[in-house]
Amino acid sequence: MLIRFKKNYEKIAMGLLSFMPTEKDLKKLQATVKEYDANENWQLYLWKEDDDVLGIIGTTKKEDGVIHIQHICVTPSHRHAGIGRKMVHELRAMMPGVTVCGNEQTASFYEKCKADTISL
Repeated sequence: MLIRFKKNYEKIAMGLLSFMPTEKDLKKLQATVKEYDANENWQLYLWKEDDDVLGIIGTTKKEDGVIHIQHICVTPSHRHAGIGRKMVHELRAMMPGVTVCGNEQTASFYEKCKADTISL
């Protein structure tokens, strides 16, 4: 299930975000987590199963009714198990009436998840 980011999950969030190609630099990673914490237009969610955090998805509000998936990542040991797809589907279900799309790093994955929904 998706849960909102809280400060006590900061180290876990940084670890997951560090798998994103754009977040390899420590200073950039710290700035990104700070932005998610401080900016009301940036929202970060963690995917939790049982007591384990397995993934992360971050969004930015671009305008009313439009959000972009800025970051999405699953722990390497849990990849290819459908967790990323579950995060996208649950995010969309949490935000009815909102247009969700990917940015240049996440768009192709998001489009695959969206196509999966259409074919179901």
